Amino acid sequence: MTLECVAAIKAHHSSACAGDAEAVHQIRVAITRLRAAVAFFAPVVVDSEWLRLKKEIAWLNGPLGAARDSDVVMEYARRKRYRAWAERILGEQFDQHQMRDHRRLVRSLRSARTQRLVEAMARWIRQGPWLERHKRRKDAETLQSYCARELDRWYERLIRKGQRLKTLGASRRHRLRIRVKRFRYMLEALTETVALRGRGELRHLHRPAKRLQRALGDLRDLKRFAGLASGSLQAENSKRGKKHPPAYRHRRDKLLGDAIAAHRDLTHAGAR
Repeated sequence: MTLECVAAIKAHHSSACAGDAEAVHQIRVAITRLRAAVAFFAPVVVDSEWLRLKKEIAWLNGPLGAARDSDVVMEYARRKRYRAWAERILGEQFDQHQMRDHRRLVRSLRSARTQRLVEAMARWIRQGPWLERHKRRKDAETLQSYCARELDRWYERLIRKGQRLKTLGASRRHRLRIRVKRFRYMLEALTETVALRGRGELRHLHRPAKRLQRALGDLRDLKRFAGLASGSLQAENSKRGKKHPPAYRHRRDKLLGDAIAAHRDLTHAGAR
């Protein structure tokens, strides 16, 4: 899984540098999958070299995240429902903002620092000292039993953190989204690599987890888009028109309801 993540970063590098929004997204997905795998197997794999790599990944994630957020907001702005509102609120400034975010990303992706990071990640995965610790640990605990125990721990924490989803603040909701995203990615990875429980049972967990992640992600994107009206972009224009995009509250409430329903289904799937 981890080497596949590095391969995906390399595969989408050129397209991301050319401004392909999907390529930028796929690089971010690959990085998140890699970080999820390391977090899942942290007792075995985390060492000083990973802690150094983690800081470098965080550096690269900065421009990746900014470019991705700009792409998502522009996708919202082009929708028929929001087009007139976006033109009035954002004007031409946001096009310039998006181009600035992508230029910053291209500089980062083409830098020697990023090249060294990708090479170091691949080297750490293939030859890192964690491999010796993994061999020693196999005698104490099988991979299957470790994965089952850790997956249960992630699941229980996810259910607990989402119990009051309706009243969670933005920062806690964001952390919940990250948790469910990593949980979903590990479900996919373990289904392919480890004979863990039954695949049907993992699919029961995967479907509501994916729905929960998607609803929380769409809610975050919608709020970010609506928040531009009170931000620095065309702040004066926002005073002359509606503060929120058309049907914003209806869409926000629907997405929150979808997230709550998905969390409830995920809870029931685990109990089953």
